[in-house]
Amino acid sequence: MKLASSLLLASSLTLSAPALAQDHSGHDMQAMPGMDMPAPSPTPAPAPEPKPAPPPMGKMDHAGHDMAGMDHSSHGDQAAPAPFADGSGTARLPGSEGEMRGLHLMAGDWMLMAHGSASFQYTDHKGPRGDDMVYVTSMAMLMAERDTGWGKVQFKSMFSLEPAMSARGYPNLFATGETAGGLPLVDRQHPHDLFMELATRIDVNAGSGSLFLYGGPVGEPALGPSAFMHRGSAAYNPEPPITHHWFDSTHITYGVITAGYSARTWQIETSAFRGAEPDERRWNIEAPKLDSWSVRATLNPSPTWALQASYGQIKQPEATHPGEDENRFTASAHYGNGSLNAMLAFSAKKRVSGDTLTAWLGEANWNVDQHNTLFGRVENVANDELFPDHTNPLHDVKFRVTKFQAGYARRIPLGPVKLALGGSVSAYAKPAALDAAYGRNPWGYTLFAKLILGN
Repeated sequence: MKLASSLLLASSLTLSAPALAQDHSGHDMQAMPGMDMPAPSPTPAPAPEPKPAPPPMGKMDHAGHDMAGMDHSSHGDQAAPAPFADGSGTARLPGSEGEMRGLHLMAGDWMLMAHGSASFQYTDHKGPRGDDMVYVTSMAMLMAERDTGWGKVQFKSMFSLEPAMSARGYPNLFATGETAGGLPLVDRQHPHDLFMELATRIDVNAGSGSLFLYGGPVGEPALGPSAFMHRGSAAYNPEPPITHHWFDSTHITYGVITAGYSARTWQIETSAFRGAEPDERRWNIEAPKLDSWSVRATLNPSPTWALQASYGQIKQPEATHPGEDENRFTASAHYGNGSLNAMLAFSAKKRVSGDTLTAWLGEANWNVDQHNTLFGRVENVANDELFPDHTNPLHDVKFRVTKFQAGYARRIPLGPVKLALGGSVSAYAKPAALDAAYGRNPWGYTLFAKLILGN
């Protein structure tokens, strides 16, 4: 209060300084001849110390209801972001990404949040293995959070209507992972399950941070960076990464328990979870089990950075590789300054026993101004699943492929909903040995109209 009063008093003095500082040299008003000067008035009493201005109206007081690591201690427009913001599961993002997107309201002691999106898309990937399709991707989140005297409780849920599309999903050249009709999906992106998250997180105050426990029948273990649909660096990109099964394929896992310690600028955590990826029956909840484990460390040295490294041993994740476990290592660096969000990531997955397959991913999303966004992604991956037919001489042969993607989105606010219209174009670099299957210069594009609930 004293600081605010002092600042206001200083501002008043500063505003009045020009009048007080006028140059009257040579114009002594009392000494000028021929002028009738009024008698000097008595010295006025000092003005009372100005009262601090009230907080701006319309600002919800989020004290004790921090949705994404934001520092609301000042409750004003100049409140600085905390070092981290929440990503998917228990992952962290740079604090500059701000509060979790969506609509927020208070219900007694509970803060409720709703967020979602539906993207109407047309994709056309050229070449012998290319395909075109009109489809819809979707995601909805509901969350409730309450602060207590000893910590915080969160109930988290996430859903998708993508199971309504064919089990074959939609075109995504050079992507692999999961199955449809018992056959491996190649050059396709599988649809997400109806239940993407049903989990609870409990934080108990401990020193300057908190001990936390997260888990549920559907959740995300502490492995890899935040899932692509939750990263600011991929906010308007209509296509999932072809490296999805290297970095964040575990973001829908049936059976997860995570324990860790969360401090202001760092977090350490470990998970037990089910290793098998979701099956083709995407409307149900599969039987949870805890047969795999992972550990992740995250550092937020400032509100613009989030650095993570993680390692996991996964029990038979792929139905197309029965009996084969996987050891996975990931590392990523996320940057965000409010308008530009970017990520650089590396992953190495080793089948037990088998080859080690590595992948690199760089992506960025730049909100140029209030309405225009530019985005892009570059991926480089070593993949040995492009020819699942065991009779093909290229079966199990490792090929390194690079995808280049660039796009634009026009953002149009429509009250509580935002509409984004845009598109992206992709090109690929690959070995000549793949020319017969993919053509010499495969390429593709995607057009989209995306509706987003909340900010």
